[in-house]
Amino acid sequence: MELRCVIRGCVPKKILVYGANFGGEIEDARNYGWEVNEKVDFNWKKLLQKKTDEIIRLNGIYKRLLSNAGVKLYEGEGKIVGPNEVEMTQLDGTKLRYSAKHILIATGSRAQRPAIPGQELAITSDEALSLEDLPKRAVVFGGGYVAVEFASIWRGMGATVDLFFRKELPLRGFDDEMRAVVARNLEGRGINLHPRSNLIELTKTEEGIKIYTDHKEELLADVVLFATGRAPNTKRLNLEAVGIELDNAGAVKVDEYSRTNIPTIWAVGDVTNRMNLTPVALMEGTCFAKTVFAGQPTKPDYNHIPCAVFSIPPLSVVGLSEEQALEQANGDVLVFTSTFNPMKNTISGRQEKTVMKLVVDAETDKVLGASMSGPDAPEIMQGIAVALKCGATKQQFDSTVGIHPSAAEEFVTMRSVTRRVTAGGKPKTTNP
Repeated sequence: MELRCVIRGCVPKKILVYGANFGGEIEDARNYGWEVNEKVDFNWKKLLQKKTDEIIRLNGIYKRLLSNAGVKLYEGEGKIVGPNEVEMTQLDGTKLRYSAKHILIATGSRAQRPAIPGQELAITSDEALSLEDLPKRAVVFGGGYVAVEFASIWRGMGATVDLFFRKELPLRGFDDEMRAVVARNLEGRGINLHPRSNLIELTKTEEGIKIYTDHKEELLADVVLFATGRAPNTKRLNLEAVGIELDNAGAVKVDEYSRTNIPTIWAVGDVTNRMNLTPVALMEGTCFAKTVFAGQPTKPDYNHIPCAVFSIPPLSVVGLSEEQALEQANGDVLVFTSTFNPMKNTISGRQEKTVMKLVVDAETDKVLGASMSGPDAPEIMQGIAVALKCGATKQQFDSTVGIHPSAAEEFVTMRSVTRRVTAGGKPKTTNP
């Protein structure tokens, strides 16, 4: 089930992000000498078909990998009926039972819908990946990465987009300074932001879906996307009937080796609600295999896991945010930042800053966290993650020769402290 990422998650979404990026690229190309005189049209259905073809191709590859590894694949709906037994209902309704020494639950998560009148008129990210028609007016409700990404996708393809979220800034849980950068970039790209706002009702009209907010705003949209979080996929698995413990969010409780309270049953991925990222689920699955089948008890390591928000432009981070560092620090934290106009923008004329940030332990000089908002941020951050995993210090960053000209070189040329902060205190120094 964690293959959901390939079928209805990060892979098809990234294809749409690529497609949406070309809108801005074509605009920027004019100042680089490319004569784009005629109106440029976008064919949504063509991209949709290309995306579908790629998902079919990848799905086939994964099925062949499983088959070649000797895995027997059964398609249907399964539930656990005992410590060593699973019942599966096949597509034709036939029920079959299978016994095993170990059972692994990896059923992922599902999108949640806020309980408001007219909620059935909205869609989730699953349907957003396969809309028959590209919306001209889109409303997105949510402040997480899914909301920000789809707002960027639809805006990049020419739609009018309104993004509603409950907090002051989107992307709760990320570094506050970088959240503000993302918000500015979203607005700069033409997305209408509505902070501290809730949708309270949807109604169907001849002109489209009418949206009512708690600020007495009313809007019309062709599509409304609920991106208000996901819930562990534990319903209909019969878990409680066989005694598997769940937490208050409905996630499967596991120990540090991914074992449930039933010794023969294990769980990995979003269904455990630990760190809900596809590569993390793969890591947990690998650790499970080593522990159970290779006789090498292995715990997943959740330190220095990089992640990215594929907004336009993207945000990518690894390690601690400034706020997290201050919570965990015993002493002072040094913050280094760099805000600059990317070289490409100096010719294209696009007014959009790239922002980079390093958070450093003042006593040990160890780099605790890194963030970047700007083009190619995820590609750059993957390499930075290796450095943090190895325990790199700021001095080691400084002694690394940069690649010039590149945006990435800024990470090894930030010499001046932007601010020094004491845990629970205010900045001691500020260098503009």
